[in-house]
Amino acid sequence: MKKQTALFAAASTLLFMPSLTLAAPLDPKADAIAALRDKALNGDDIAYNIVEGLTTEIGPRQGGTDAEARARIWAVNKLKALGFDNVRVEEYQMPTWVRGEETAEITAPFPQKLAIAALGNSGSTGDAGLDAEIAYFPTIDDLRAAPDGSLKGKIAFVSHNMKATQDGSSYGAFGPARFVGPNIAAKKGAAAIVIRSIGTDYHRNPHTGNTNFEPGVTPIPAGALSIPDAENLERMISRGKPVRMKLKLTPQNIGMQTSGNVLAEVKGSSPKLPIIVIACHLDSWDLGTGAIDDAAGCGIIGAAAKHLKSMGQPKRTVRLLWAGAEEVGIWGGRDYGEKHANEPHALAMESDFGAGKVWAVDFRFPASATGLRTRIISALAPLGIVPRREIAGGGADVGAIIAAQKLGIVDLQQDGTKYFDLHHTPDDTLDKIDKVELRQNVAAWVATLALLANYEGELKPEPAQ
Repeated sequence: MKKQTALFAAASTLLFMPSLTLAAPLDPKADAIAALRDKALNGDDIAYNIVEGLTTEIGPRQGGTDAEARARIWAVNKLKALGFDNVRVEEYQMPTWVRGEETAEITAPFPQKLAIAALGNSGSTGDAGLDAEIAYFPTIDDLRAAPDGSLKGKIAFVSHNMKATQDGSSYGAFGPARFVGPNIAAKKGAAAIVIRSIGTDYHRNPHTGNTNFEPGVTPIPAGALSIPDAENLERMISRGKPVRMKLKLTPQNIGMQTSGNVLAEVKGSSPKLPIIVIACHLDSWDLGTGAIDDAAGCGIIGAAAKHLKSMGQPKRTVRLLWAGAEEVGIWGGRDYGEKHANEPHALAMESDFGAGKVWAVDFRFPASATGLRTRIISALAPLGIVPRREIAGGGADVGAIIAAQKLGIVDLQQDGTKYFDLHHTPDDTLDKIDKVELRQNVAAWVATLALLANYEGELKPEPAQ
């Protein structure tokens, strides 16, 4: 899923005032770009074929596993078949966590089973499981306020009230229940923690996802309940009697394993111009086949770059980064940032928010690129995409290189209203991909990339004053 990088204060100096009513500066390639955009919109299936192939032939591909290794081989073959330049894999080592058995049931006062999934980096209960009293916290802030040591021997249960939002902002607001909740509970003495899934659906599917423990904090068993089960548990607690749960989670850490990034390029004609990097992530969680998160993103950027190549050689090199191991700790994005920190980059983009229609565009440009911004807005307008005054932040897999080189950014904002119905669940499968909306994404990326890749001016924003 898309995780915004920190916004730089310097970006406040950008010019956001040009409107769609202003005539864009004359662009000799405008007609060709419009034609390519419309071709992508009306019947092109390069992106869908990438998503279909990856989910059918590989399926779930958690970082550091054999399945992710097969996905890298598949990706290299696919990108070569599409005609990209300099296709290769850059490997790295990473610690790897794998799922085991996972069950949860209320043992008193209302015995029944619950649907649960372990969170990435969860500790283990051991094969015997754990039977303990529930300590209920309506929000993560309530857990934070619990006295130290007050949860000894108990299973913490943290709820929340996440709702669907178009821009995905609810994830940042309610995600901490998963991101840091287990670490907080462990420090307060809890034997284990369960949370209401970070999602918005009412299927009996728990949402997995990563959690992290601070150095020196022993990981405790940590799981996410499906939303219907979490609400049922809340109703049990409201009856006023102590509630006990038997929890069994037996994940393992299997040590350092190989992961890697798959890179490919559309070579530019001007080697002195800094490159553009466009990213998705190749890995997925293990519960579904990772169609929405993030095979769709790889399909979108792959198709857009293929169309760009069909226009003839652009001035700037455009590099595709199909990153590894994003879900379990952004390992691929960090590795790319380290290995390429001294290679000149100009701008970064990422697609990691499913396949919903693009509805808005955000920029992080220098003032000198106002004309380019206006041309991009004009090219996107026929697709129903509007500019915002928000400052583009990029995504997880380009975060490290953005931070290292203070890059320009364009964010094509997708509609995330339904995204967290599927995010990190068994329901993340190919049938959820809408071909029409996927094509609209490709069309938006084609138009944007064609303008960026042939722009010879500065793309990095001015440094902070």
